[in-house]
Amino acid sequence: MHEQIKALKAEIARYPVQNQENLEAFRLKFIARKGVIAKLFGELKDVAPAERKAMGELLNELKEAAQRQYKALTAQLKQPQEESHQATEDWTLPPPADAVGSLHPLTLVKATITELFEGIGFNISEGPEIEDDWHNFGALNFPPNHPARAMLDTFFVDQDPDMVLRTHTSSVQIRVAENQQPPIRTISIGRVYRNETISARAHCLFHQVEGLYINRDVSFAELKETLLYFVKGLFGRATKIRLRPSYFPFTEPSAEIDIDCRFCKGQGCNICKYTGWVEIMGAGMVDPVVLTNCNIDAQAYTGFAFGMGIERIAMLRYQINDLRLFTENDIRFLKQFTAYA
Repeated sequence: MHEQIKALKAEIARYPVQNQENLEAFRLKFIARKGVIAKLFGELKDVAPAERKAMGELLNELKEAAQRQYKALTAQLKQPQEESHQATEDWTLPPPADAVGSLHPLTLVKATITELFEGIGFNISEGPEIEDDWHNFGALNFPPNHPARAMLDTFFVDQDPDMVLRTHTSSVQIRVAENQQPPIRTISIGRVYRNETISARAHCLFHQVEGLYINRDVSFAELKETLLYFVKGLFGRATKIRLRPSYFPFTEPSAEIDIDCRFCKGQGCNICKYTGWVEIMGAGMVDPVVLTNCNIDAQAYTGFAFGMGIERIAMLRYQINDLRLFTENDIRFLKQFTAYA
């Protein structure tokens, strides 16, 4: 055993280590519990009692030599890596930014929408989320028996028939028009509430952006070009739009605006119901009755209005297929938008 210990000490001293694999092989052979040194300790019981103490001391020296060599080899492998890192590090650069959370997808979409409309002269207007009947329905030409006034569609505050959680941000437009003379060019963004069952395609709380432009000789062509500018700025220059006749109490004529489906590129899928088109907003020329309700001369001024759900825009922009993800605060979902911040 004495000669074996001597041979192992020499092998440890000259063991070739050039990478991490060699270093691990060294550890397994000499230091691990099933290595050669551990086996020699196991054979120590077979040594004659008179020689056992001296042999044990030699084995301890061998073990310590192996551990010292392992530490030296580990340090030797780390040094070139540190030197290489230092050589390529540019200490004149600013430090990396701290890891922070990402913006919510709805926040990202609202910021983009705001930037696009501010670029063509629209300002931002805000209003209360608890509204009276006049600003939420009456001034917008909703008749007294309109279905939207029913509790099946609207949340009433303390069962007060005159106070509701606003069902659209059109109420903000009425407040602006009541207090400002044309020309008016504004968008209103905020939370709205509908008495709907929560599902992948509907929610009782969501966000809307609505726009209003009132001036002399405003035409439907201006509405179309404004929306075309917005859609191309949001979804890309190749995006197509389609206008379909529709009905809203506060606009006449009215239209629903479709874009070619962002999921299938207009080829047809279950998202667009295999039509190649997805509806994103309603729009139209402001009804003269609404202008009159806001004390604006309907003979001298015309205007257009449009409105859309921000969740719908975000779903198309980021190809999200479940509306509930926006309000569930799932960190796995939210982390996916770090690249957009």
